[in-house]
This record gives sequence, C-alpha cells and structure tokens, in this order.
Amino acid sequence: MRIRITFIVLLSSFLLFWACGDDTKSPKDQNQNIVVTEPAWHYKDYLIYADGRVTDLDHQWIGNYSFEEQVIRDLDGNIILEAVDLSTAPIIEPTLPSDSTHIEVPTDSTPTNPLDSVFPVLPPVDPSSSSSIPWSSSEVFPVDSNTHLSSSSDFEPEIQSSSSSEEIIPDPTKPLESYPVASYPDISSNPNKGWNTRYWDACKPHCSWIGNGDQGRADTTSEESYQATMTTVRNCNINDVEIPTFTLSKAVQQYWIGWEGVPSACEIGKKGAFTCTDMVPVAVNDTLAYAFGAGPAGTVCGKCYHMQYDGSFKDVGPSNAPKATHKALKGKHLILMSSNIGHDVKDGQFDVMVPGGGVGIYDALSIMVSRSDIDWGEQYGGFLTACQNSLGYDASLSSFQTCIRNKCTDAFTGFDNLLNGCMWFADWYMAADNPTYNWEEVECPQYLLDKYLTTINLTRHNDFKYQDDWSTYKGGELETQVCNETGCP
Repeated sequence: MRIRITFIVLLSSFLLFWACGDDTKSPKDQNQNIVVTEPAWHYKDYLIYADGRVTDLDHQWIGNYSFEEQVIRDLDGNIILEAVDLSTAPIIEPTLPSDSTHIEVPTDSTPTNPLDSVFPVLPPVDPSSSSSIPWSSSEVFPVDSNTHLSSSSDFEPEIQSSSSSEEIIPDPTKPLESYPVASYPDISSNPNKGWNTRYWDACKPHCSWIGNGDQGRADTTSEESYQATMTTVRNCNINDVEIPTFTLSKAVQQYWIGWEGVPSACEIGKKGAFTCTDMVPVAVNDTLAYAFGAGPAGTVCGKCYHMQYDGSFKDVGPSNAPKATHKALKGKHLILMSSNIGHDVKDGQFDVMVPGGGVGIYDALSIMVSRSDIDWGEQYGGFLTACQNSLGYDASLSSFQTCIRNKCTDAFTGFDNLLNGCMWFADWYMAADNPTYNWEEVECPQYLLDKYLTTINLTRHNDFKYQDDWSTYKGGELETQVCNETGCP
C-alpha cells in the first residue's frame, strides 16, 4: 500500500563537476539570476536536480525526472514532458563558501573523494550511545493543530552504553530474548486516537531510499544530516540477504560521482530489493509486541509509537458493534517503528506490516514466495478479509484464528519469518480488523533499532559498485569501484 519512488535516486549534493587548467566555463547569461543551493540542470522552464526532483524557476516542486526514460512526470506520475536530454542543458552551480570555491585535485595516486573538501565526513554515530542518538529526541509528530503527543517521561528504556570510540554496527541477528523489556504506562486517557490497517507488499521500504530528507527519505545532504535521519532502513534480496540500500550510480564517471538507491523489487522484480523478512511483528509477551509499519505523510522515518488498544474499531456504530476479535485485543500494547511513509494513510492511522495482511498497490511478495497455488486473500485486507467473506463478519474469535492460521501455513511454510509474522496476527493480535487505540510517541526499543538500521550503508559515502541483479549476492565482501581524477578503473 505504499507509494514507491519510481525514478532513479541520485544524491544531489554529491553531483560534482570540476575543471582543470583554463577550461573552466562560466554560466550562460540567462542562468546568472537563478539562485540554487545545490547543482541543478536548467532545462526550459524547469530546474532538475540530481535526485530527480523537478521544480519550476520559483523552486516549487512540480514533479520528478527519470534519468533512464528522459521524461518529467508530475507528482501524480503523469508524463508532462518527454525527450528531456540533459546532455546539452546548462548546469547552475550553487554559491559555495569563499574557502570552498575551488576543489584541489590530489596529485598523488591515492583515490580520494573530492567532496570531502566541501562536505567533511563526520565520525559515525554510535547507535548504542544515548548521547549520540539524534533520532531518539522528544520531537513530536502532531496529528493536527488541535492535538499533541503525550509525554513519554514514564518510559525509561534500557540503552547499552559504550565508552569506546569503536564503530558499533547494529546487529539484526540478536534474538528477541536478549533485549531488556521496558514497562509501558497505561495511556487509555491519552487524547491521541487512531486505528491500524495492515499490509505486506515485500517492497523495498520507503525509508531505505536516499534524498534530501523530503517525504521522509534519508537526508544525504551531509554526513551529519544522514546520521540525524537514522541512515537508511535495511533491505534484502530475494534470498533475504541484506544488500546495500544505495550504491554508486551505474553512470558514475571521473567527472562526477553520483549515488542511487538499489531499485525496489516492486519495480524490477527478483533482481531488486525487498523488505527483510525479519521485520515481521513479534510478541514480546502476552500484552506487548513490536512491529514496523507505515505512518501518514507527515511521519518521520525511524520514529516509534506506543499504541494501547481500546477494544473497538474504526467503523464502529450503533448497528456495527466491536467484534470478539477487538475485545480480545483490548489493553494490549504495540510499539511500532515507522519504516515506510504511506501517502494513502490518514492522520492517526498506522499501517502495520503483517505477512498475509494484503499486498496493497504493489506486490513483490508473490515474487519472493513464487507459487501459483497460493491464495493471497484480498489485495486490501489479505487473509482476514478473505476469512470474513467466507465466515461472515460476526464469526467467533477462534474461527477467525483457525482460518488465518491455515492460510498462513499454506502460504509461508518454508519461510519461517513470514510464517511467524502471519501467525502473530492470529495469535497475539487476535485477528482484529482495523482496531482503534490511544497512542503516543516513545523512544525506540533497541530490538527495533537493530532490525531497522542498515549494516552496510553506514555513511553517506560509499564505493559499492552498481549491480543490475542482486538476487545472486550471498553476503560477504561487496564489489567496489573507486573513481579519482584519472578515471574509474
């Protein structure tokens, strides 16, 4: 159900053009009055940036550019201009600080990144140190102008401290039992109300894409901003092996260095990036669970939300009372971490990532689990909606649970993570359809952080070589490509 990025993502601040000797060119006269803060192509009445954004000359975002198709699409995906060849378009350079207007080309043969003279690389953030976690602040996500988030001062998560300066990489392999369990307060009187929907499309998570921080994507403008937006979310190949979230551009050359996101499996099929299957929901105990999901368009990637279920559901009414499933869920607590942004998700709504919850708009799940005999249920609602259609909406709790368990087993046997996540929906979540809750923003448990944070793209700089097909990658050392003033060997 997620809206996916369909154009090649390049790192706008990393597009570097430099000249040698007396060949430096000045902007054309017609471009001298256009001010930009990052390099951009001036094509007719548009400014086109290296991450694909397209604005008018007043810097209003009007659409996106596809470097492969050479077309400009509006924000709804409609083509508004074709045959947009940037090879002859003038490039407008930003005004750099006086001490950075010239980038010295190194004279030795050691490959270096010339961007470091403009954007120095900061030390990596230690994810286990509370003093260096910019994403664990108390910044709130307002639902509207009349509501605010409750304080989470009663919640004191246990965070492992470290006095070492050694870089610490998140460990997504640690078992759930090895993490401390926080105690969450009763928030049934919290004024923030919402409801859950569900989906599992298996696509590359939205928060795995790079950009300038817009639409919740990782901000790669600088190393500091990249760390502040929690780097990128892990993504995996079709065999569930973690792969880079972004690599050097396939068009990288000695005159510029660009980065682009590994394409989603929802765009290019089995060769692309999928959601890692260990991001399924898990039950910590009978009353507490962890999950990932999508929040509304204003949600920030990497934030965590505490939801306490109230025993009701979204479409409750005089002739539509809560079902046994909703009542069985009442009082339970879910901590959900935002790994996707849903432009079809409403304020207060969180779309929980649940295998068998429906593939929504896009579908990479049937690519990963490629059997023609699987009944995936309804596109929106998945197994539960199919069970409701066959059993009726007022069937017993145990009937719904049995129906869903059977569908989980039929679909996911041999895919342990997906099977466990699907069973979680029947056993812990009580097969509840669009249940309602009170909610607040909280600190993220370390378990969710370890499953969320990339272990490969630790900084905004990398030299991972672009690959057309990630399906054969089995882990281990990645192929790299280093470019300097002599070219790209």
